[in-house]
This record gives sequence, C-alpha cells and structure tokens, in this order.
Amino acid sequence: MNIFIDNKSGLPIYDQIYNQIKSHIISGALSEDQLLPSIRNLAKDLGISVITTRRAYDELEREGFIYTVAGKGSFVAAKNTELLREENLRQIEAHLQEIRSLAVACGLSREEILEMFSVIEEETT
Repeated sequence: MNIFIDNKSGLPIYDQIYNQIKSHIISGALSEDQLLPSIRNLAKDLGISVITTRRAYDELEREGFIYTVAGKGSFVAAKNTELLREENLRQIEAHLQEIRSLAVACGLSREEILEMFSVIEEETT
C-alpha cells in the first residue's frame, strides 16, 4: 500500500492518509481482514507524527472501514455494502456539483447536459 503526502495540498495530513486508505479499501486494493501497517511504522515511513497517523486510523475505524485487535494491529473491515453505496453516492453528488458549475460557466442547459450523458452512455454500451 502506497500513501503519498502532499505538503502543498490544503488537506490536513491525517485527512490525506484517511482518504487514501479508504480509497484503497473501496477499490478492493486492500482486502477484507488484511493487516494494515502499524501506526508507528506508517508514521515512521511517512516521516510524520504518530498522533497524526492515529487520527487517520481512528477516523477509519469510527466509519467502519477498519477494526483494531489489541496487540495485533489494525485490519480492513468486511465491506459494508450500504456504507460503500453511501460513499459512492457522495462521490457522485460531488461530481454532479462540479458538472453543474462547469455547465453554468459554459451556458449549457439541462437538456444539453442530459444529451451529453446519453451519448456517453451509448458509447459505453
């Protein structure tokens, strides 16, 4: 698992770690019950504070993406299909907001956007 920290990003470091691990879990790059790097090892590898890494892991655990076994480490939790669906819906909504903003800037109507979607859908079928 590769995690990259972008110091120029506006996102806090713990948020970058959280987002990347979550993406790996959702995409299937990390499988159920797979052991994650220890908080200390990940912090050392990234050259960051253990507290920062712990915050990312705590958030992932609170949202049900990972679980921790005392003395053994943190593992990828079983995929909750409803949780994954909600995450995908949030991503779709964010993309739709971006599409809307771009459409307004270009003066596209709703019908033109729907037509573009229809063309894309036909091409992929």
